[in-house]
Amino acid sequence: MCTRVVWPDAGGSVIVARSMDYHRDLATNLWILPRGIRRTDGVRDTMAWTARHGSVVATAFDMITVDGINEAGLAGHVLWLAESTYGELETSRPALSQAVWLQYFLDLFSTVAEAVAWARAADVQVVPLADPVSGEVPAIHLALDDATGDSAIFEYVDGRMQIHHDRAYRVMTNSPTYDRQLELLREIDAWGGDRPLPGTTAAPDRFARATYYVERLPQPQTQIEAIASMFSVIRNTAQPYRLPDPGRPDVSQTIWQVVADLTRRRYVFESATRPNIVWVDLDDVDFAEGSGQRLLDLGSGLAIEGGLAGNVSAAFAPSDALQFLTLSTVEAATRGR
Repeated sequence: MCTRVVWPDAGGSVIVARSMDYHRDLATNLWILPRGIRRTDGVRDTMAWTARHGSVVATAFDMITVDGINEAGLAGHVLWLAESTYGELETSRPALSQAVWLQYFLDLFSTVAEAVAWARAADVQVVPLADPVSGEVPAIHLALDDATGDSAIFEYVDGRMQIHHDRAYRVMTNSPTYDRQLELLREIDAWGGDRPLPGTTAAPDRFARATYYVERLPQPQTQIEAIASMFSVIRNTAQPYRLPDPGRPDVSQTIWQVVADLTRRRYVFESATRPNIVWVDLDDVDFAEGSGQRLLDLGSGLAIEGGLAGNVSAAFAPSDALQFLTLSTVEAATRGR
């Protein structure tokens, strides 16, 4: 499930792309979340914070932040990693639910380095949450990137956090774990091995193709050219629509894609089921405390005729607060079955 690619030297901009691959519709919408919002960890409610940065995020079921960018140019991307094991909940460690894991970083940090320093010092634990409807428990890892071109991948293996932090880590897909992905890349002839560039939809093959193509992109002359170039790379890793395998979410259909300019702060969204591409220019957004949370309903807004297209920064509608999935919500739903 999913691919993420960073182009750190795109004509003076840092451009990042990600695909969302999943075996069912995630009812994704876009949200504007201003500064000053008070949130809790969604686990024990012992961790609370107030958002320092406003953000534009993409959600799953309006309960989980799965992608987004904040006004400082820090972006994050949640992807599937079947090997993820988070361990038993420990009272001695701070904990964040999967639903707010990415949102925490977008709310509080300006750079990848700041986020990594906090995560290492806090030894934060991530707590998995079952979908209250399907009962499916996501196994996820997280990528962060910023306007300096820095990058980090956060994984939980055998109950412990592993952070891969280096601006050279441009690409992330799914299984196996990130250290093993780097080893497999060295088997390809472009990096000293004896295997040709692979063409399947398997995660290591997508990892190799995305790495190969992003390293060979010509310098763009405009922002539009830079974004188009990254769409060409992320589309090369896309998986055919309507060919899902529910038993293997890591090889599911591509349902949407995002390209973001972290330097000029433009967030571009493309659905696999609609021809309309929409984007948000963060410079056009009021993130001031008290400005209110705003929703862009993509389900109804991306209609083929007369729907949203182009710059939709002013098209968000005032909304009730985004209600993140919590451990107590999941437990209550489980008891009610």
